[in-house]
Amino acid sequence: MWLNKDNFKDYLKGITVVEVSGESCANCLTLMPILDSIVKSRNDCKLYHIEANEDTMDLINMFEVKTIPTVLVLNDLEVIASCRGYQPEEILELWIDSKIEDIKKIKK
Repeated sequence: MWLNKDNFKDYLKGITVVEVSGESCANCLTLMPILDSIVKSRNDCKLYHIEANEDTMDLINMFEVKTIPTVLVLNDLEVIASCRGYQPEEILELWIDSKIEDIKKIKK
């Protein structure tokens, strides 16, 4: 699901992973299927994408994204953690696992 300034509040509920990417960014295109695979293997979060363009700049600035690709882990609309740049699958999966577990501990 692609997010924009009009729909993001409808989808960013609970624990979510958001990839901010650009259509001409090679690392972004490589990262997208890796994130899809990681999140599909979980039942405690959902994955969304924000395409960096003129229409989404307000949304990107709201989340304080400075570079692409950036992966955000959110709890509702609150950014819990962000990771910039391409990361290998194993590292990214461990990072996402850790951040989601942190959120679950806070919720207890």
